[in-house]
Amino acid sequence: MRSLGLVTLVVRDYDEAIRFYVEGLGFTLVEDTPQGDKRWVVVSAGGGASLLLAQAATEEQRARAGDQTGGRVGFFLTTDDFDRDHARMSAFGVRFLETPREEVYGKVAVFEDLYGNQWDLLQPARA
Repeated sequence: MRSLGLVTLVVRDYDEAIRFYVEGLGFTLVEDTPQGDKRWVVVSAGGGASLLLAQAATEEQRARAGDQTGGRVGFFLTTDDFDRDHARMSAFGVRFLETPREEVYGKVAVFEDLYGNQWDLLQPARA
């Protein structure tokens, strides 16, 4: 059996990214290991692939932080309680780009992470 274990997300600063993903989105800090001039930082939402937060080391990488998917929604955070998570994230200051809406696939709203990457907060419809 195979699975997708990690997805790299380019960030500008390790500590501000950890704060956003852990305090703002409710992720768990799985690992923060120094490796010389960089760190191995992994956060998880509890299921599926985890995020490897990779601090940009070059100007080209810094330019990519926040635009890893060309302005499209590139990440999907699923929840079993949309209203709870939407309220918590909003209170933290997460910027939602739209009001929550009901779709055939569930309740959803697009938000931005601290760098501008677009995410869906999604509570899948019950089958």
